[in-house]
Amino acid sequence: MDAKAENDSSESMIGLLSEPRRRRILEWLQEEGSARVRELATAFHVSEATIRQDLERLENDGFITREHGGAYLNSAAPQTGTMTLHHQENMDKKRKIGALAAGLVKDGETLILDAGTTTTEIAMRLTNRRDLTLITNALNIAIILGAVPTFAVHMPGGQFKSPTLSLSGDKSVEYFSNIFAGKLFLATAGVDLEAGLTYPSFADLQLKEAMIKAAAHVYLVADSTKIGRSSFTRLGSLDVIQSLITDDGIPDRVAKEFERRGVEVLVAT
Repeated sequence: MDAKAENDSSESMIGLLSEPRRRRILEWLQEEGSARVRELATAFHVSEATIRQDLERLENDGFITREHGGAYLNSAAPQTGTMTLHHQENMDKKRKIGALAAGLVKDGETLILDAGTTTTEIAMRLTNRRDLTLITNALNIAIILGAVPTFAVHMPGGQFKSPTLSLSGDKSVEYFSNIFAGKLFLATAGVDLEAGLTYPSFADLQLKEAMIKAAAHVYLVADSTKIGRSSFTRLGSLDVIQSLITDDGIPDRVAKEFERRGVEVLVAT
């Protein structure tokens, strides 16, 4: 076996299989909007040549456009122009969760709202409250709630991410180190009893950690399709949240196990 063949064989054993890896690369791009070949190769423990092959396949499938040293998501630009979030699946479940979560908010409270489609549903149902102070890294949420005269809406600085219409990075993390809020409504890509909270990429982990530290009570909002799912990077165990707000698709035995582990489960119907 020559050196190249030996390297390819080693990668097939160490790295993810190509199809799951390509799916996770696409999830990464759907979260970040773009990525560099080098960072993807490091994250997935394969060579840059292998990542280029994956990106070529994703480009041929119409999801992305390759550029020198990386790639970007094709849908990012049009969605940003219309202020549309990327993940629009299971919206009936997310609307129910949004209504239940909004019902937990009282006039005069201070809240942190994470970026995401489910947290956007919460924001849309808060416009009849009074005197809320809201901190969010989501541009679309800031626009929705900033239109309410009695609300004080604050945003961190940072780098803009088009698929989530949000700000991220070191400046955002630093901002939340000086914040204290009564409630945080936190988004996730997956939540599992063993794996905990997981996300498609590394970029927002420190920001989400900072949000958690800034809040007295953390509500994880996740529709039932995300329960039992694991994504690429791990934020932490279930210990970082106090409550899970989900829909009635969660199996009873799973809900009971969450509660046995100290997580309150609120089911939207």
